[in-house]
Amino acid sequence: DVFEQPQHVGHKKIEFHITTDIPSVLQINSEREEKNDLSATTEEINNAGFGKIFPAPTSNDKMETEEENDEIPSEFISRRELEKNRLSREEMEKFSVFKNYEPGDPNCRIYVKNLAKQVQEKDLKFIFGRYVDFESEMERNMFDIRLMKEGRMKGQAFIGLPNEKAAAKALKEANGYVLFEKPMVVQFARSARPKQDSNEGKRKK
Repeated sequence: DVFEQPQHVGHKKIEFHITTDIPSVLQINSEREEKNDLSATTEEINNAGFGKIFPAPTSNDKMETEEENDEIPSEFISRRELEKNRLSREEMEKFSVFKNYEPGDPNCRIYVKNLAKQVQEKDLKFIFGRYVDFESEMERNMFDIRLMKEGRMKGQAFIGLPNEKAAAKALKEANGYVLFEKPMVVQFARSARPKQDSNEGKRKK
């Protein structure tokens, strides 16, 4: 008797109650394509809980955002602000300054060009200071901003950061950021030795 009982249990009916939420959302999408009726359908999609799936950041971004909230002091630009005022890749392609853009060879110095006239060192510190740990004396000393305001180098700057990783992050996040209505072009600096640069300048003349 003991061994026969489970076999009887197997004949019981098992019912699945499957909700039709997902198909209805898909149906809404197809209807929207037919009718082009945006306002009502977006509301329905949001109610169904699918409204926020598409713009969700990748897990990497989430981690970095959390990191940023904990560690970046408020006197520097936030990641959200950087993203909000940065051109998309498509928008960058419309600007001649990005036409032959090359990031260059990674190193701890970055080169910024296409800066507006009114840009000051404090503006660059506000943006690039977020990649420096100001509690570390070594990192503080390595952070260096040289903004050119005269001559042919006007509207350009060289920024020294503590390490290659910080420079790469700064390049990725700040390239295309619109400062005083002009998008910044951020690259790795070609040479940290100014003597060579001045010789090259003479040859070009």
